[in-house]
Amino acid sequence: MLRTRMRTLVLSAVLIATSASCFSDMGPTGIATPEVPKTNASLNLPILTPVLGSVGKLVGTLLQCTPQPFAADTEVVGPAGGVIKMGRHQLVIPAGALSSPVRIIGSAPVDHVVSVQFQPEGLQFNPQHLPQLTLDYSACPLIPVLLPKRIAYTDGKLNILSYLLSIDNLLQRRVSGQVHHFSRYAVAW
Repeated sequence: MLRTRMRTLVLSAVLIATSASCFSDMGPTGIATPEVPKTNASLNLPILTPVLGSVGKLVGTLLQCTPQPFAADTEVVGPAGGVIKMGRHQLVIPAGALSSPVRIIGSAPVDHVVSVQFQPEGLQFNPQHLPQLTLDYSACPLIPVLLPKRIAYTDGKLNILSYLLSIDNLLQRRVSGQVHHFSRYAVAW
């Protein structure tokens, strides 16, 4: 009986996630970067956002996890590229992404949400050589982990603004996506 309940719960969660993804509206975010998903705030679909404890506008929820220790990294990255590691998370900046050296700060705050923030905020990259952000969600509960995850571009209060085109590796419990500019990013499902 417990197995049947668990199976029903998982199937219900998958059905909800699949239904929610049908409302996705792809397009520009207003930032001059190509192929960044547009929010569907115009649909005005209310959802419960546990992170904020209030009603949100986008279909999707930030993944709730056990808080991990604070992690940060500062590197000067130039045209040759580089890697920023924040605990279990990393940003790989390929050669050609930047035209001149930039001091980059990446941090992963202690929170119930898996998120990272980069500075200088708004830094944009060559669209032919976009950095790859990988977020680790191994400290998260199993049930939402079975659902497809994606990286959400958020504001400072963790309101979801849009989504990155993401690849979810369920076995390694990591999700990756290409970053067009610096801001705050979190794992959503």
